Amino acid sequence: MAGCDREELREVSAAVLAVTAHLSVREVLQTIVSAARRLLGAQYAALGIPDSSGSFREFLADGLTAEQWRTIGPIPRQHGLLGAMLRDPAPVRSADIRTHPRFEGWPATHPEMVDFLGMPIIDGTEILGEIFLANKIAGGGFDADDQELLKLLATHAAIAIVNARLYERGRELSIVEERQRIARELHDAVTQKLFSLRLTAEAAAALVTRDPARAAAELDIVRRLAAEATAELRSIVDGLRPVDLAGDGLPAALQRQADLLDRVHDAKVSFAADAVPRLPAAREEAAYRIAQEALHNALRHAGAARVAVELRRAGPGVVLTVADDGRGFDVRGAAPAQPRLGLASMRERARAVGGRLLVRSAPGEGTVVTLEVPGA
Repeated sequence: MAGCDREELREVSAAVLAVTAHLSVREVLQTIVSAARRLLGAQYAALGIPDSSGSFREFLADGLTAEQWRTIGPIPRQHGLLGAMLRDPAPVRSADIRTHPRFEGWPATHPEMVDFLGMPIIDGTEILGEIFLANKIAGGGFDADDQELLKLLATHAAIAIVNARLYERGRELSIVEERQRIARELHDAVTQKLFSLRLTAEAAAALVTRDPARAAAELDIVRRLAAEATAELRSIVDGLRPVDLAGDGLPAALQRQADLLDRVHDAKVSFAADAVPRLPAAREEAAYRIAQEALHNALRHAGAARVAVELRRAGPGVVLTVADDGRGFDVRGAAPAQPRLGLASMRERARAVGGRLLVRSAPGEGTVVTLEVPGA
């Protein structure tokens, strides 16, 4: 393998490791397949991640045309050499794959493949999948250097797959923890209020004919308890953790938050967005948290009737705006204690990710919070 090819591989390897934080695992694996075919000079390349039913959860290829993909038909099953590579950690290098003892043939419309290099994708002792190349363009078949380079790319693929598994497990754990937290808060606060509300309503019903005055007093308590229970539910909703920003993106997360708050609050909460670029994970979470805090201030402290959330593209970055028609405050220092704390938190979050926070407000004139977030 020429020196320039090795240098190019190092650059691609660094890029592959970097994109694991920003792209889906499928995109990362497709990048690896394409890089393998190009750098090792093969006509075809493919990568398979098995499922539990004898097929492949992911099967990606490079070098095939869309028409070839269509005519080949369904993705292969775990049989023949493809199945053997999922059970044996040893690489497979053959000058003519058709002579391999585990070769079982191709579909009728499958491209003809001769020289072959296959590498299991391994994490510890577990085989996660396989990557293989066919038909060396320069002729002469694949050599030991090619095998070593493909092993390095298979290692990158293993990192991407393991990272995706860890992320999914962490997400599942977060969901369980969030459910437990909500259950505790519902039991500790809302459930008890609802129980008291029911008892008071039953007392009022019993008194309505023989002591209307006392019944009216009990109904006043019912109204107060109902209002407190509603406030507790809103507080729990307002405190929900971020949704899957990595999978869904910031616009989808903000849309769902606005829709949820619009349902549980009397105020009208709306959301509008451009087609915005993806940002690094820390910046998207900071923007989401700042939007949450601004919405919390508008709905809980400002008495707003309308709150508008907007997310607009600004070059490689975004601009987030949360505007309300609430009572407003003096931004020079006369804000109530809770909004002051919220503003300090928002400013700190913005600074931490290289963003800039602007707040415009005046008594009786509502509030506009604007966050400028740079791109990657």
